[in-house]
Amino acid sequence: MVGWGKRLAARLGPRLGVRARSVLIAVGGVSVALLIGGTGLLWALRNNLEQSADAVAQQRAAEVVTQLVEEGLPRTSTALAARPSNTQFVQVLDPSGQIVAYSSTLVAERPLSTQRPAAGRDSTAEVDIDNLGEGGEWRVVATGVSTGGGTSVVLVAVPIRVQRETVQTVAVFLLGVTPLLLLGVAGSVWLLVGRALRSVERIRTQVAAIDAQRLTERVAVPPTRDEIAALASTMNVMLDGLQVSHRSQRAFVSDASHELRSPLATLTTAAELAVGADEVTRDRLLGTINAELARMRGLVDNLMTLARADAQDLLPNRADVDLDDLVHDEARRLRATSARRLELSVVPVRVWADQPRLAQALRNLVDNAERHARTTVRLSLAVEAGEAVLRVDNDGPVIEPADRERVFERFVRLDDSRSRDAGGSGLGLAIARTALRTQSGDVVVADAPDGWCRFELRLPPAPPAEPAQAAVVSSSSPAAGTSVGTPAGAGTPVERTPINRE
Repeated sequence: MVGWGKRLAARLGPRLGVRARSVLIAVGGVSVALLIGGTGLLWALRNNLEQSADAVAQQRAAEVVTQLVEEGLPRTSTALAARPSNTQFVQVLDPSGQIVAYSSTLVAERPLSTQRPAAGRDSTAEVDIDNLGEGGEWRVVATGVSTGGGTSVVLVAVPIRVQRETVQTVAVFLLGVTPLLLLGVAGSVWLLVGRALRSVERIRTQVAAIDAQRLTERVAVPPTRDEIAALASTMNVMLDGLQVSHRSQRAFVSDASHELRSPLATLTTAAELAVGADEVTRDRLLGTINAELARMRGLVDNLMTLARADAQDLLPNRADVDLDDLVHDEARRLRATSARRLELSVVPVRVWADQPRLAQALRNLVDNAERHARTTVRLSLAVEAGEAVLRVDNDGPVIEPADRERVFERFVRLDDSRSRDAGGSGLGLAIARTALRTQSGDVVVADAPDGWCRFELRLPPAPPAEPAQAAVVSSSSPAAGTSVGTPAGAGTPVERTPINRE
């Protein structure tokens, strides 16, 4: 019945709402329960009443058997005739099956049953007897008793018409009450589901009224602490996320437009001037155009990287990466392109990462340090607590604690680095953190013991970890064009005095 109700609800699903489907399933379930419960009740009631009638007949048969054994047939016959009853008839049959004693003349001619149990045994049968005034439904208990001439049988008949009528009355009552009960269930479910859906409809109406111009509004949370309250709370959390995302998106679009406007304006001006300029001026303007195009290309690439990260499409292709090799590559690049002094302290470390993105993150951190350093950039790589730790320090202005998270936001340039020429587009640190976090790593602003500005990068090691090799510490000046390095014990960098470029 429940399966039928569910199938019907599924078939009518597009036509019925949640309220009607709930009522249909509830009524189907209660109908099955009533059918099973009512059937079980009627069966138990009938068995109980018939067992009660059997018990009465067996008790009467036991009394007659006792009297027959102790007092004999004549006195038993006299006693039976002296206690006539319209609801209980007794017969005593001799070994040949003839009636030798009875409790009423109504049963004096024909045996009540064909049952002939052995001595000491009894049996019960349902017999249709129409001439005893109680209808045709009787329960007859037969008990065998040993007498001098063989085995006599005592038969006791009791009517069960009243018991059957009682069962029928209960069945009719159940049939009459079931529709009323089903109507009550349907009405209750209809009201309860409707009340719950009113709260859901109220939440839906409130959410539907919230658009991009009204993202500050929230759904009213009922004080019931139930599923409806949980739904309202979840909707508010979702609206909080949408508001933050909308604000970030607008800021991102605004900042990206602002960053692109400057090179576009420069390109437009340079192109207009190059049209009527002489060859020398045109060559100079073409150099400016190429520089601005490179700047725009880098900005667009950075924006695409961040957009893929927002779409969770920036899946890392991890492998074993020698982080110390990447650090040495950046050190060589910095020596060749910068006037800053470099201090380097590196131990061999292998990590589990995406090499191109890790290299990009490392380059962004090194470029940031070089851009803000006064004279010196320091790179130190070590293994601490099972993690690869790279510290990128510079002797420039430190980042205040209040700005240490904000500096990783997009298009953020702190007060002392507002110049676009010196401060870049404000995307390098955001890309570095995004690239590292997709590889189970991270980068934070930390405190350096000597008061320098420090960015600390952490990454998990490559599985399985390999033993560290001899460490190499090198320091050189770009002017010399060579690196100074000395092997040391495993994991132990050798301190070198940096060569001042100045």
